[in-house]
Amino acid sequence: MNAFDNSEFEKYKTEVKEKWSKTDAYREHAERTKNYSKQKWNDLAEEMDRIMADFAVCMKKVKTPDSTEVQNLVKTLQNHITENYYLCTNEILEGLGQMYAADERFRNNIDKHADGTAAFICEAIKVYCGK
Repeated sequence: MNAFDNSEFEKYKTEVKEKWSKTDAYREHAERTKNYSKQKWNDLAEEMDRIMADFAVCMKKVKTPDSTEVQNLVKTLQNHITENYYLCTNEILEGLGQMYAADERFRNNIDKHADGTAAFICEAIKVYCGK
């Protein structure tokens, strides 16, 4: 299972460019990923999928968003983004968390792990960024 279904990638490319092309993060992402192979993209998607699955496991174990285990996962998510795409500041991370829960496309993909996972991640990120 892929948390982020790449089959719709091209469809959303224009939307992303329109919304964020003037940001430093967008430019950094474009520069850092321009030579990524299909295999690299697949590996990164699998890693993201594992992170999302780990959040779902924590949620099913009734871990709270402020628990150490969940907060460590938020840091893992932030590091994954920073190491592979662009500097993921707390401000950007918080925006991503909100998007995961609010944007139906993200929510549906993330919630494939378990209903409510996207909202759980959003809450965990809010705690993390509020520190």
